[in-house]
This record gives sequence, structure tokens and C-alpha cells, in this order.
Amino acid sequence: MRMRAAAWLAVGLAAAPGVVTVAPDEASAQSSTRRRPAASTPATSSPAASGPARPAEAGTKAGASEPVTTAKKAQPVTVDADQLESLQKEGLVIFTGNVVARQDGSVQYADRMEVYLDASGDRIVRTVSTGSVRIITKDCRTGTARRAEYYEAEQRVILIGNARVWQDDNVVTGERITMYIAEDRSVVEGGQQERVKAVFYPKSQDEAARPKGPAGQCS
Repeated sequence: MRMRAAAWLAVGLAAAPGVVTVAPDEASAQSSTRRRPAASTPATSSPAASGPARPAEAGTKAGASEPVTTAKKAQPVTVDADQLESLQKEGLVIFTGNVVARQDGSVQYADRMEVYLDASGDRIVRTVSTGSVRIITKDCRTGTARRAEYYEAEQRVILIGNARVWQDDNVVTGERITMYIAEDRSVVEGGQQERVKAVFYPKSQDEAARPKGPAGQCS
């Protein structure tokens, strides 16, 4: 049985999921507030001074714990493949063999995927996928091509070579299709031998009034 390689590539390691900023130890803070009064304390001291010390309240500065804050979660990229090769000097990670990449409700399939990182190795700059490329966005658009390039900062996918994108029954084809994921926008370009083709089916009144399902759940 062939083992598969799996990897987590968090976009922004400083904001990785599950990271919590914790204040100083609450136990030690509370113990410091429970010291007994000094022997020279007069018997006529106020009840508040002679009574047991209260635990330190959150938000106080001296010897008290600060509120616990949770770091903002980034959207990780999960890549599943047969083989992984990491070239740290080049800032490159190569996945080969039945590659499946998932992020924020979108899925990409390919035979090979190259992941390029920034100079610090903390963030994904772009990915290049080749071989049986197929992507499914969280708004249920499906695209196929010979090659796909994804640019993280711009949330942009470029399908190159016999590119095809469809949603429901609507289909567009061209030599090159650029999908702007965040903007729900696409640009289709034809090649030298083939022009852009598009087929759109008008929706009936019932279909237009039908509510959309949750993002990332495509039928």
C-alpha cells in the first residue's frame, strides 16, 4: 500500500490557526495577592484590610493576568500527494502524484504542484500546477486546463491551455482564462487557432428565486 505525503502550509505563520496569546500565569498572580497582613497591622484596621484578599481582577496591571486574546485565524492550505520534495534554499516545495490542494472551500487537483514561498518562507507567493488540472472554487465554478497558476496576494487563478470553466450549464472556453476569486470575475482569451466560446442558459423564474447553498457545498 503506497503511503501518501500530506503537508500544511499556513498562509502567514504568525496568524496560524490555534495560536493563542496567553497572559502571565494566573496561579502565580493570584498567590501574590493572597499574602497575609504584616504583624504590625493595627487591630483597628478596616474590615476590607483584615479580610481575605480578593483574587486579582482581569485587566489590572500589577500582578494580575491580562485578558486572553485569540490570534486571527489564517486560511491554511492543505496539500495531499504521493510525494513531497522541499527545496529550502530556493523557497520551493514540489508535490507530485495525485495532488489535492484545499483552501477556504476551494479544491485543486493536479499531477504536479509547485509551491513558491516568499524570502522568509512564511507565506505562499504562487503555485504552479500541471497535468490533469481541475479546480473547484467555493462558489461552485469548475475549471480545467493543461496548466494552472495561482497568485495568493491577488487571489487570481490563470488557466492555460485548452481552458474551460463552467457553472451549472453555463460554459466558457478559451486558450487562457483568468479567474479573480475574490471578485467573482473571469477574463477569457482566445488563441491563434480558436476563438472564445461561451454557452449560457437563461434561468427560469423558479431557478432564479431558489436560494443558493452555503459556500463550498457544490452539487
